[in-house]
Amino acid sequence: MAPWALLSPGVLVRTGHTVLTWGITLVLFLHDTGEPDPARPRTYPIPPLRQWEEQGELLLPLTFLLLVLGSLLLYLAVSLMDPGYVNVLPQPQEEAKEEQTAMVPQAIPLRRCRFCMVLQPLRARHCRECRRCVRRYDHHCPWMENCVGERNHPLFVAYLALQLVVLLWGLYLAWSGLRFFQPWGLWLRSSGLLLATFLLLSLFSLVAGLLLASHLYLVASNTTTWEFISSHRIAYLRQRPGNPFDRGLTRNLAHFFCGWPSGSWETLWAEEEEEERDGSSQAV
Repeated sequence: MAPWALLSPGVLVRTGHTVLTWGITLVLFLHDTGEPDPARPRTYPIPPLRQWEEQGELLLPLTFLLLVLGSLLLYLAVSLMDPGYVNVLPQPQEEAKEEQTAMVPQAIPLRRCRFCMVLQPLRARHCRECRRCVRRYDHHCPWMENCVGERNHPLFVAYLALQLVVLLWGLYLAWSGLRFFQPWGLWLRSSGLLLATFLLLSLFSLVAGLLLASHLYLVASNTTTWEFISSHRIAYLRQRPGNPFDRGLTRNLAHFFCGWPSGSWETLWAEEEEEERDGSSQAV
């Protein structure tokens, strides 16, 4: 590996996320707060994680550590995995799938990407950061330094949910360790790091909560961030009154998380088009 590859944006972002995650965890475990009194050294508050550990109650600290580790592993999985790249040189199975797609009645014609020149499946989009076309493209996440697409979108939602649980728990732990006293200069020196951690966790919790809520809404309606924002610019959505891929809440969730019922997006689009044509003819 070339030395400069270690300074690539992906390596720097993932390293920064890992260091920040364990740094905040160490603060929550090790930071003492309150006004120290030499005559009564253990009467001032200490963080709940330290209290549980000193009292021999290891279940909750271990659970918290496992959740932190799980969220970090999910982050790395989403960040490093193939989000669903369209192969530049199609394999025999993909060639057969493209031929089948082209034969779907009333299906929208496939378009060729003007950047990498591959034949794009329906709902795919070219990512300029990754320089690849991604199936069921949702967005390019700078915090992941990777696209969120057909293959890693379910894991991305699971990561957001687990990360939000860890952040809210960490927020509670940080707030529980804050005890205000005077003089404020002494309090700030003893609790400034924990206060900064609390503010950082508050910001991250807000962002993670908003992201999770928005993605659950998109999953429930079987749409993507790109389609939701740019429906007026997308050929297969521009002239449609609704979402041609929406099959109801239950089937949308089952397809997103379990891959059931299976089927190409082109087939669903064609079925919706056929239903609209039948409805129009009956109305006439």
